[in-house]
Amino acid sequence: MEGMIASLLKDFEDGRMNRRQLIQSLAMVAVAGPAAAAAATQVPAPAKAPWTTVHLDHISYAVSDYKRSAEFYSNLMGWEVANDNGKTQATLKIGDIGEIIIRNARRPTAAEPSAGAATPSAREGNRPPVTGVINHVSWGIAPWDTEGVKAELERRGLNPRPDMVGSDFKSYHVLDPDGWDLQISNQKG
Repeated sequence: MEGMIASLLKDFEDGRMNRRQLIQSLAMVAVAGPAAAAAATQVPAPAKAPWTTVHLDHISYAVSDYKRSAEFYSNLMGWEVANDNGKTQATLKIGDIGEIIIRNARRPTAAEPSAGAATPSAREGNRPPVTGVINHVSWGIAPWDTEGVKAELERRGLNPRPDMVGSDFKSYHVLDPDGWDLQISNQKG
């Protein structure tokens, strides 16, 4: 699996795939395993990369109203607005984990097939159609209080859906302003 990830990163760095294709391929590797990913990407696995991932640099969200989404995540998750250009995007610090860039780019339509699909920007040029979608993003919070978290999400009108997997892992799913599935969970029991 590590060889496949290194190969995907090399293809991205060499310009043979864009960021979305890289993320989709990495998700496939994580979910389906190396055999399915190798079959889907048709890229032979090279030797292990000479480095180790040590932090998340950033995640980029394309949304319909960056200020609304930045405010949502800042207020709900406690992320600090590090930069806001006042027109199209804001960068929020996710504690010591990394950053998220929230930018205007998503153009919702009445006939939109799914709430999580984003349209390509002009910068991305011609691309193949999106065939995979990230289902949800899960963030661990602390301190964790199952009933307290539920009450706060309900107070905000977010209609939390419980996802209590096992006895030690507890979480709730809510939708963000653009319909993305946000999972809020404890780190461990």
